[in-house]
Amino acid sequence: MEYGLIGEHLGHSFSPDIHRMIDNYKYELREIAPNDLDAFMTTKDFRAINVTIPYKQAVIPYLDEIDDAAARIGAVNCIVNKDGKLIGHNTDYDGLKALILRNKLTLADSKVLILGTGGTSHTASVVATDLGADKIIHVSRTKSDNTITYEEAISLHNDADYIINTTPVGMYPKIDGCPIDIKAFHHIKGVIDVIFNPLRSNLVIESQNMGIPAEGGLYMLVVQAIKAAEYFTGHEYDKQLADSIFSTLRKNKENIVLIGMPGCGKTTLSSILAKQLECDLVDTDQLIIDREKCEITEIFSSHGEEYFRQIETECIKDICTLNKTIIATGGGSAMRWENILALKRNGRIFFIDRPLDALIPTSDRPLADNRSKIEALFDKRYPTYTAVCDVQINAKGDVNSVVDKILTER
Repeated sequence: MEYGLIGEHLGHSFSPDIHRMIDNYKYELREIAPNDLDAFMTTKDFRAINVTIPYKQAVIPYLDEIDDAAARIGAVNCIVNKDGKLIGHNTDYDGLKALILRNKLTLADSKVLILGTGGTSHTASVVATDLGADKIIHVSRTKSDNTITYEEAISLHNDADYIINTTPVGMYPKIDGCPIDIKAFHHIKGVIDVIFNPLRSNLVIESQNMGIPAEGGLYMLVVQAIKAAEYFTGHEYDKQLADSIFSTLRKNKENIVLIGMPGCGKTTLSSILAKQLECDLVDTDQLIIDREKCEITEIFSSHGEEYFRQIETECIKDICTLNKTIIATGGGSAMRWENILALKRNGRIFFIDRPLDALIPTSDRPLADNRSKIEALFDKRYPTYTAVCDVQINAKGDVNSVVDKILTER
């Protein structure tokens, strides 16, 4: 093994994609069972490696040297084999610090709540200290001499300035979770979640919905990988590389989600986008038809709208873990926040804003099969479309010009 990542479970790692964009070296994933760690570390059959859960602390006894940041944190995620001498580093420190600064969060003289007590929580504590935080409070499910409970965080520290989540709550595959109710905090200036899969956790989405600056851990992952590559190769990479890789990786992973009124062109636009971007296409209305084995008009007439909406929500939850997919949604899907929450985790939501007078009633749309129904729906739904979308696309003009607008804003 030349370069790579070791851990117990690595099935959904983004690291190989990132390292391929950094430099021209072979980077492998190596899953190691706990009983096999000793043999791997004593054999030293690698030039340099990254280390992830659950071995960031377990590898320390095998090291000959450890740098200052890693020693202060008590965890190592990067090891360089220098002529048989193992030197440990912690590049998560660099990644988390860069993520905080990227979001222009000023931790100086602030109160910071760090959720979780694992290795990354120690990284967050050291970073927050170095950025001048006045009070750093660790939050855990179990109270101890060094931690408070989540209930105490809400009742005693709802004046906190920043929250950093280092727990796996909300991480793939259990993406429905949220570690804490952000609405309980009235002075929050920013939220950082180290989770990068999904691209946006529920905590990040709920925070952004409240107007709070918030971001997940993808940028942190990119920066820590670049710093690790500098240890691997001895090269110093351009400062703009992180932004370039982050942008490329996000586009490669993120779904394009189209919302809007019936007849606004979502089906046509999604088909063109899928062909141009060479990615998969999912139409939620078609998913429902395939699942129920009947047309939407039949579902409405036989079971009613509420039944349809529940099936729609279930279908959306089934597809929200997809990556690099064009998703065309039904006109009413955006009216349920749980649908938007699911779609935003890995998607960027585009509201296809087609003028009311250009929307044509059709018989296959039970709620929009005549002019008066379309007008009533438009008045009801338009404020929600504008509120939940990430990008509002003016859909006047020909189809290709609308596609170009989406790609420009992507």
